[in-house]
Amino acid sequence: MGSKSREYTFGATVRHLAEPVKEARLVADGAACRAWNARILAFQGPAQPSPALGDALNAGFRYLEVTCLGCETHQTVALDIVRRPKWTPIHELERYMRCKLCSLRSGYPFKRSHLVVLRTTKISAMNPPSTLWPGER
Repeated sequence: MGSKSREYTFGATVRHLAEPVKEARLVADGAACRAWNARILAFQGPAQPSPALGDALNAGFRYLEVTCLGCETHQTVALDIVRRPKWTPIHELERYMRCKLCSLRSGYPFKRSHLVVLRTTKISAMNPPSTLWPGER
């Protein structure tokens, strides 16, 4: 004969106490991403410190808007397919971004990009690219 397992004895209590923590983390991650977006759009940076990749995904920001400094095109990068650890800060992704059009034109990987904002949707006609500062366009 055995005694009751720890899961049986404490499981409901642990799950009950974990729910508010999960909700608080979701709120905190969203606030950190919105603050980073505001800092980038208002002051054009600095990109550091930035939220982690996992924090952005947890808050619902699935895309990163990037602009090419060569041809001035705006692209969105899906963050859920980026092959980096979830604790990687967003600003470290900037060095890996390449513009395909500029790379084909110049014949070598063109790696001059600028992070714009974290987005919940891709760039489309209904969701145009973000404006960095007044007078950009």
